[in-house]
Amino acid sequence: MNYGPVPRRGRKGRRRGCLLFPFLLLLAGAAAVLYWYWESTQPNQNRVEPDFGNLEQPIFLNGEMMDMPAMGSAGGLLLPLDVLRQVNPEAFLAEEDDMLIVTTQASVVNFRTDQLTALMNDEPVELAFAMQRLNNELYVPSQPLQDIMDYTVEQYDTSGAVAIWTPGQAVRKAEVASKPDEPTWQAMVRTGPTEQAPISAELPQGEHVIILDEVELGWYQVQMQDGYIGHINKQDVQLLQSEVVASVAPQSERIPWKPLGERINLTWEAVYNNSNPDTAQIGEMPGLNVVSPTWFHLLQREDGTFYVQNWADPSYVEWAHQRGYQVWALFDNSFDPDWTKEALATFESRRSIIRELLTYANLYELQGINIDFENVYLEDGDKLTQFVRELTPLFHEQDLVVSIDVTIRGGSDMWSNFYDREALGQLVDYMMVMTYDEHWASSPVAGSVASLPWVEKGISDIIQHDHVPSSKLLLGAPYYTRIWTEYVEDGQQKVSSRALGMTSTREWIETNGVELVFDDQAGQWYGELIEGTTTYKVWLENADSMRARADLVNEYDLAGIASWRRGFETPDIWQAIAEQLSKKP
Repeated sequence: MNYGPVPRRGRKGRRRGCLLFPFLLLLAGAAAVLYWYWESTQPNQNRVEPDFGNLEQPIFLNGEMMDMPAMGSAGGLLLPLDVLRQVNPEAFLAEEDDMLIVTTQASVVNFRTDQLTALMNDEPVELAFAMQRLNNELYVPSQPLQDIMDYTVEQYDTSGAVAIWTPGQAVRKAEVASKPDEPTWQAMVRTGPTEQAPISAELPQGEHVIILDEVELGWYQVQMQDGYIGHINKQDVQLLQSEVVASVAPQSERIPWKPLGERINLTWEAVYNNSNPDTAQIGEMPGLNVVSPTWFHLLQREDGTFYVQNWADPSYVEWAHQRGYQVWALFDNSFDPDWTKEALATFESRRSIIRELLTYANLYELQGINIDFENVYLEDGDKLTQFVRELTPLFHEQDLVVSIDVTIRGGSDMWSNFYDREALGQLVDYMMVMTYDEHWASSPVAGSVASLPWVEKGISDIIQHDHVPSSKLLLGAPYYTRIWTEYVEDGQQKVSSRALGMTSTREWIETNGVELVFDDQAGQWYGELIEGTTTYKVWLENADSMRARADLVNEYDLAGIASWRRGFETPDIWQAIAEQLSKKP
């Protein structure tokens, strides 16, 4: 049967077929994307074992993992020196022969590698384990250092990791949430702050963790009870009250001596060539309460070792005590930078000097020591600080006051910049600021020995920039002045000076009829004398300038005043200072 020709598909039908296939492909792609999105939002159920990277026994210092491991366990736990230096950077000093010196406010302890005996304040202390050098690093026994260094240490049994916490550190803790309706539920700890990170641990309800950080919105970084680190959803824990790490060191805050209800009024007693003053010739000095005779000096023997030259006079001490004065004998470095470098270079040399000073302090019944190191190479400033660090606990153990003389900030390396005033201020009881020689003996221009604005700035800088408490500072006052001579030589302007005490300066002014005017800029009386082409100038130190300095002591609430030196003053100076210092704010 002939049904006739088959009808052709229209162009419209073919177009529908062409459009349907891409639509189906698009629909399949969208379904795949939706499935991938659904799957990617589902919590990752893969498990991994927690680890510490390539460290077998990591150390966590206040929650931060160090890059050096611990060694050993329990009483034999050894910690790397470089990590403990971060607990207290100033407390450690590794020296020749693998020696370690640890200093605190109360003790000086030194260890040697492979030796089971340490020295604490020169007394032997037996150790269960010795300091060792492992993998070219110094490792020290943790146990004997905890009380000295004041840190808390915990070692995790299962992992061997070590946690070190320092006093005052706030430890944030949390516990896994409790779900009574789901007694078998556990909180997942993951390798990263996301549900898609693998699971490294599962923690039961009520278990405690330490919160180290809030790393992402809704996530904590935590340390678990085995020491491992992970991330946990905030919703899975409940915060507990933070705990502040307590001190484990014996608490014995030292209160340095000071006159009851008064400020310290100290004067230096200059002793030259072992010639002590005839105390019968010394007049009354009202208000004075401390004398510091220049008795002890650093010297070198022919064999190259160093010792303390002693010019002390027992009769002077007896006289001072009868007058109610404390005696803080001065010890200087003979102002020799090379001797200073050698003498302070090793622990044994420093210890020998300290022992001698302690012996003399006990022998002469001194109440303190005043350290006066000047003209020191810049690179040896840290050795001076270490010397004071080792000396101070031993002197404090004998109830002796430790003080040090420093210049104001600024100037040359060997005159001023070698002092670490901030570190020294933390160690000593008192710091005498030598606020004089603004214009020194060979100054190229004439000027005041210590103008008031210069003095005030020097004190203020040490308080503000070196952070030395004002309660430790004594303002240095000069009892001398300089008479300057300006003249022309070979067509050039020249200047020279000579230092005179107050009495000699007054006599020069009266003899030459010099008229004094007040120099507002310097805060002192000024006079000059012109003879032909020569001009003499003087900025006067007298009762008025001393009252002004005492006013600065009161204004900045300093510990007191220290004057260089007895014998340069006029008798009225003592009363002027005493009256001014006694004024209440």
